[in-house]
Amino acid sequence: MRTRLSSAAFLLVAMSACSAADAPARPQVGAPVPGYAAATLEGDTVSLSSLQGEVVLLNLWATWCAPCRKETPFLQQLFEEHREDGLRLVGVSLDTSAAAEQVETFVKEYGVTYTILHDPQMRAMDLYQVLGLPATFLIDREGILRWMRYGPVGETDQEFLSELEDALG
Repeated sequence: MRTRLSSAAFLLVAMSACSAADAPARPQVGAPVPGYAAATLEGDTVSLSSLQGEVVLLNLWATWCAPCRKETPFLQQLFEEHREDGLRLVGVSLDTSAAAEQVETFVKEYGVTYTILHDPQMRAMDLYQVLGLPATFLIDREGILRWMRYGPVGETDQEFLSELEDALG
């Protein structure tokens, strides 16, 4: 009986350790953000760690995503209003590598002037535990996650706007 119980306990611990190691932890407000880097449309690599010291609004999106299209003008306006305050807006396109031209067209069509990264391997989806787009993460100057939203962000979202103002403080 003791051997069976010990074997079952060992198996349970081993299985939970394997599954925990395989999946990245879900981002937690108040904790450092996971390290992440991707290429710009020009081919330069930008990492979140290189942006430490700035307030970063990380937005995961795709050209085919209707809510992403709806929130992009707001994000552009937000960037224009707050870039002098230290806001760095980074949009991460999760379109396939075959859609690079559509990403560039989207950026021109919407007048996007903030940093756009392209992640055709969709590493950010796994890293930030995103199931659908858009997803947005507010990171303070020390690299700590201050706010996050799985879903669109809008100009009437007082919780978001308050967190942004505090981070830019």
